[in-house]
Amino acid sequence: MNKKINYTEFIIGLIVLFGVILLGKAKLASDMLVFRLLIGISLGYVFARAYTGFAGSVNRAYTTGSTKLMRAMMIMFFVAALGVAGLLVFNLNPETQTVLVEYGLNVKPINLGLILGAMMFGFGMSMSSCCASGMMSDLANEAPKAIITMFFFGMGVVLGMPFDKASWVNNSWFTAGENNGVFFPDLFNGSSLYNMLGGVILTGILALIVIVLAYAYESYRKRKGTLGVVPSELKAENERHIEVPAEKDQLFTYVFNKVFVNSWSVYTGALLIAVIFIIIVAATKGGWGASGPFGNWFAKVIMVFGVKAETLANYAGQEPEFFSASIFSNGTGIQNMGIFIGALTYLLTSGQMKETSQNFFNYPKIQWFLFMLGGLTMGVGTRLAKGCNAGGLFTPIAHMSLSGWFFLLALIVGGILGNTFQKLIFDKVSQ
Repeated sequence: MNKKINYTEFIIGLIVLFGVILLGKAKLASDMLVFRLLIGISLGYVFARAYTGFAGSVNRAYTTGSTKLMRAMMIMFFVAALGVAGLLVFNLNPETQTVLVEYGLNVKPINLGLILGAMMFGFGMSMSSCCASGMMSDLANEAPKAIITMFFFGMGVVLGMPFDKASWVNNSWFTAGENNGVFFPDLFNGSSLYNMLGGVILTGILALIVIVLAYAYESYRKRKGTLGVVPSELKAENERHIEVPAEKDQLFTYVFNKVFVNSWSVYTGALLIAVIFIIIVAATKGGWGASGPFGNWFAKVIMVFGVKAETLANYAGQEPEFFSASIFSNGTGIQNMGIFIGALTYLLTSGQMKETSQNFFNYPKIQWFLFMLGGLTMGVGTRLAKGCNAGGLFTPIAHMSLSGWFFLLALIVGGILGNTFQKLIFDKVSQ
């Protein structure tokens, strides 16, 4: 059935989208910041329209048994790694075999900090049902939850900053080549092409193992009769099978919904995010991070009440400028803001904003405490693990770093612990 077009919200959505882009073009200090804004908007739109996110891959598997999103994420990791490998191969001078441009690859150390931090992050994301980038997307459709989680996430980032220079957070148990960690291409001998090919194949094998295990787990839940339904996945599947109407007067509505309204599958979302990630790497010569700016934003809030940037810097081991700098000068922060705008744009242009906003406060009271706990543990976890799901999981895996796979395992363990803890809390409250 075709959904009736909400022209008012659609027009407001377009005004918001183009208004923000024009404002960014006029006010942001550099073209790179404008680029970051556009990238963030693209990510947020995909997150919202495909109902996808890193946190959901674990939470959905635990609560419903569906591993569709987890499997889609593995495909996303592989496609992103393939794209990064291509960029690195063509980054060599064919005659001298010297590097043309330096890429800042996220080959992270593998240590106790990574394990504990990723577990804490997985625990926290099960409490808040989102991650760092997911908070910005949720700000559009679950604003109260996102704001609470964001505040305590930022608090956790600042509280965890003294760990940044600890040896057990920085020194890797395993190393390869000159990296403080393991870069898969370093495990292979030969030309750059063969080394990168080996790194991509190894990444693909690990992704395939996770896909097989995830599918086996889902099949097990189905056999036990405990396989549930993920509403967003069912919605996308039903909309995909809507037939072209025979009546000409309904054809425009059908096309409009196809273009602007109907959900995308998690596989479509994963592939689009992989493409956006490759664009980020090509343009910035780095990766995708999300957690750092939340510490700056939290600092801005408490500085209003008299806390000095110097005081925060002395505690955190950072330069005062990190806390005093404008929130509009940080590329990652601008990209995070763009994620919110992208998600808001989809909700408006698809005519779902009014309906969504009616459920803003539809949470049991204990859940608000869990949002606080989730944000705090995620924030501290990012300092121990040197990143969140974007900077500690996706980017390292796409950069063919072994650390990302350790992060994934610890994240899943933390997510299971968090979901179990949350269930115990709700069972206790309902007694």
